Amino acid sequence: QVQPVESGGGVVQAGGSLRLSCAASTRTFGNYAMGWFRLAPGKEREFVSAISSSGAITKYSDSVKGRFTISRDNGKNTVYLQMNRLEPEDTAVYYCAAGPFTVISPTQYDYWGQGTQVTVSS
Repeated sequence: QVQPVESGGGVVQAGGSLRLSCAASTRTFGNYAMGWFRLAPGKEREFVSAISSSGAITKYSDSVKGRFTISRDNGKNTVYLQMNRLEPEDTAVYYCAAGPFTVISPTQYDYWGQGTQVTVSS
């Protein structure tokens, strides 16, 4: 069982940065691919980024590529999402998820956190 817990959300001005963290209380954290998704009001859940279990493979949505960086520290059971040059369109609840594959489909992730709010003001 994996229980991801997100942290690091907040309010930031456009152009600013935030780093999200997702800690998972499991000894098998290193066996899971991890993904970040976001949900904005009135929109569908959107893939943001994913990283393989070893960290060797990363994926990004076109909307965040070049601005966001995903990384993980398996020794700390934590995955990070460094978000730079934030835009008002990035405002959403960000969710961390664990699953067997490094994919963009949310249906392939088995364990989800409760989410952390990111608000970018213009």
